[in-house]
Amino acid sequence: MTATALHGPTLALFSRKKMISFSVPLILIAYFVYIFFSFDIAGIGDRINVNNARTLVADAYSFKTHVTQDNRTGEFSVAIEGERKGEYPSGTAPDWVTLKDRPVVDLGKGHVITFGPQVRYQIPGYGTIVATPGKRGVNATFPAGEIPDYISASKNRVMVNTDAGRLTITRNRTEVFKYSYGWELFFFTLDSPYHGLGFGQLVNRAVNGEAGAIFHDIWTNRMWRHGDVAWALYETLLMAFLGTFGAALVALPLGFLAAKNFAPLKSIRFASRRVFDFLRGVDGLIWTIVLSRAFGPGPLTGALAILMTDTGSFGKMFSEALENIDDKQVEGVTSTGAKPLQRYRFGVIPQITPVLLSQVLYYLESNTRSATIIGAITGGGIGLMLTQAIGTQKDWEEVTYYIVLIIFMVMGMDTFSGWLRRRLIKGKDDR
Repeated sequence: MTATALHGPTLALFSRKKMISFSVPLILIAYFVYIFFSFDIAGIGDRINVNNARTLVADAYSFKTHVTQDNRTGEFSVAIEGERKGEYPSGTAPDWVTLKDRPVVDLGKGHVITFGPQVRYQIPGYGTIVATPGKRGVNATFPAGEIPDYISASKNRVMVNTDAGRLTITRNRTEVFKYSYGWELFFFTLDSPYHGLGFGQLVNRAVNGEAGAIFHDIWTNRMWRHGDVAWALYETLLMAFLGTFGAALVALPLGFLAAKNFAPLKSIRFASRRVFDFLRGVDGLIWTIVLSRAFGPGPLTGALAILMTDTGSFGKMFSEALENIDDKQVEGVTSTGAKPLQRYRFGVIPQITPVLLSQVLYYLESNTRSATIIGAITGGGIGLMLTQAIGTQKDWEEVTYYIVLIIFMVMGMDTFSGWLRRRLIKGKDDR
C-alpha cells in the first residue's frame, strides 16, 4: 500500500483519538458541573448550623446536669441529663449548686444564676438579666444597650446560651444546663454506695470482700446498662455467625449443582446459578424487611437475612472454585477404589477448603458490621440500642459509647478471623 493510500486512514485515526482526548475531559467537566448545581453544593454553607454541630460534638464527650425549677409550684430538682435515673436525692446537689430558699448556681468564670420567683443571671462583661416568669409569659429586663446574639428573648421564653452553660426560662419552668467533661455515672449511679469513691478506695473495698458487689453495681448500672449492652453485642455476633456459617453450609452442596464438572445437565446448572443471582441480587436490608414481616423482629430474622444474601454469594464463589480444581488429584483418589463420597471428601474438598475458609471468614468480618444495621431494623443487637440512643436526640454520649464498642467489636473480629485463617490455611500463626 502506498504512502498516499495510508495518509487518509492515518489522519482519520489521529482525528478520532484527538476527539476522544478532548471529549472525555469535557464529559467529566459537564458531569461535575451537573453535580454542583443538582446537589446545590453552593448552598451547603447556608445549610450548615455551626451551633448544632458544636453541641453535637460536645455531647459526645461530655454530659449535661439539669437544674430545674417548676415556676408554678416552686419545686426544685437537679438531675444528670434530666433523667429520673440520674436525679439527685432531695436536699442534695453538686458542689456548684447552693441549696437555700433561693438556690444559686455557679457556672464558673463569674456566671451566677439565682433562682426564685425572680430569676437573675449575672454575666461577666455584660451585666445582670432579671426575668420574672408568670401566667402571661416572661417579663425580662436586660442591661442597657443591644442584646447580644447569645440571648434569645420573646414574650414566652428567654434563652441565654453562653460558654459556661445555658439558661432557659418559660412561664412554667426555669432550667439551667451545665456541661461537664466525661460520661456521667458511667460506673456507679447516684444511689450506689460506691458513687464518688476514688480508685484506691474501690480497690481497698474489693480486696476486703466487696468485689462482687462492686461488679454488680457496674453491671446493673441503670443509666448505661452495661449488662444489656454486653448481651446486645453477643446478639450481634450471633447474627453474623449464624448467618455466615449457615449460608456456607447451604451454599456448598448447591455449589456442586452449579459447577460444570459436577453437574453435566445444563438446565440444572442454569437453575442453580439463577437462584444464586436472585439471592445475592436482593440486598440484605431488603431481605431483613421481608423476613421481619414473616418471622417477626428478633436476632433470628437478622441471621436469616444474612444467610439468604450470603448463600447467593457463596454459591457463586464455591461453584467457580469447584470448576477450577485439579482433576489429577481426584483421579488419584479414584484409582484407589474410593466411592463417590470418598472422592469428594478426599479429592475435592481439600482443594477448595482454603478458598472456602478464606471467603467465609472474610464475610464473617463484613457481616459483623452489617449485623449492626440489620439489628436496628429487626429489633436486636447493638444496632437497636444505637438507634434508640440516636432517636432520643439528647444522649449522644451513649451513641459515642455504642459506636466505640462496635468499632472494637469489628477490630476484634478482624483480628480473630485473620488469626484463625492463618492457623487453618497455613497451619501456623506467623504473618
